[in-house]
Amino acid sequence: MPDDTRSTRIPRRTPESAAMVAEVKRAMAITALLNRLSFDDAEAIRDLFSELIGARVDDSFSLIPPFYATGGANTRVGTRVFINQNCTLYDLGGVDIGDDVMIGPNVSLITSGHPIAQSQRRAAVTAAPIVIGKNVWIAAGVTIIGGVTIGENSVIAAGSVVTKDVPPNSLAGGNPARLIRSIAE
Repeated sequence: MPDDTRSTRIPRRTPESAAMVAEVKRAMAITALLNRLSFDDAEAIRDLFSELIGARVDDSFSLIPPFYATGGANTRVGTRVFINQNCTLYDLGGVDIGDDVMIGPNVSLITSGHPIAQSQRRAAVTAAPIVIGKNVWIAAGVTIIGGVTIGENSVIAAGSVVTKDVPPNSLAGGNPARLIRSIAE
């Protein structure tokens, strides 16, 4: 996880940890229902996703199941957002998806992790936000970790692992992802 002043740490066996576990259980129950739906049952998908995040998504929102989440209450989704099948969302640190974002299949947005030190790995969960700007395209098989901001109008190439911020109007790719070139029009 990038060094980020927005990072949080949740120690085990605390009220915050218990709340986190309760949110995971809630999210998994909702996603189990969502994953029983057909891809063309758009209204029911929007209803369940809205329940997951605790806010009504716009009628332009589109998601193709299956979809996996360990939360939802820390997610904000803009208008005209498309999420393709088999995506995973861990939003403990917060996920903000701007308007007109396209998320390809098998994408993982993972805001949480564990401390690096061996003695602390099981003692806490760490989390930092992911922010995805307007009009971003995240291609198939991308993983974005907590603490990363993807600037508006950018494209993340298929199979990339994004560990650092991507500036606006950029093409980034690789593992770890790096700036490939500007895509300003």
